[in-house]
Amino acid sequence: MSKVIEVEGLRKSFGSHEVLRGIDFSAAKGEVTCIIGSSGSGKSTLLRCINLLETPDAGCIRYHGKDILKDGVHLGQYHAKVGMVFQQFNLFNNMDALHNCMAGQMKVLRRSREESEANARKYLEKVGMGAYLAAKPRQLSGGQKQRVAIARTLAMDPEVILFDEPTSALDPEMVGEVLSVMQALAQEGMTMLVVTHEMGFARAASDQVVFMNDGVIAERGTPDEVLGAPKSERLRAFLSSML
Repeated sequence: MSKVIEVEGLRKSFGSHEVLRGIDFSAAKGEVTCIIGSSGSGKSTLLRCINLLETPDAGCIRYHGKDILKDGVHLGQYHAKVGMVFQQFNLFNNMDALHNCMAGQMKVLRRSREESEANARKYLEKVGMGAYLAAKPRQLSGGQKQRVAIARTLAMDPEVILFDEPTSALDPEMVGEVLSVMQALAQEGMTMLVVTHEMGFARAASDQVVFMNDGVIAERGTPDEVLGAPKSERLRAFLSSML
């Protein structure tokens, strides 16, 4: 499978605290990578660097072989192709669900209002939110907001979606409705990088599991290898704390 995202020697510090200490990994087309680890291990910072919400201090991030940290990469187009779903939804509170899913298409992709609306309706329907087109974020549950956020990302026709702990802000009964949408995307072949504490999802949906500890990748492999037969005491302790 062709590599879509490749990360090499990635480093990132905040002040004197080095959060990423030389990260190397890649994600192939159609592959689901789950990134697990304790809070503070660098997982979210890694995703934020891949999406250029944070600027790495060293290393390279390649998208289809092209280093996005070098000049000449159109960041608007890159962000459309590498979408991100956040922990806190990041919806526009003054817009209803339909217009939340239209805004980026019109502004970044320069789509017409008609095309943007048709696309937004299609993806809101896909994530089970077709009945809530006119609802503002304050009228929606956490799970519904997150499904609108996923529809908004899908409406940009991304090739890769980065999920930063998409269920951690949700009440337990709402977690399943978001994970089922993500599982369906995985089965359809969407390339996904998912920072998650949901070990059941990691086991069921991922092709590759990456365990981060203290700013480095401590273990990686298939779900059976990483979750079923952890090599290090640190990973065994982390998994037992999750169960």
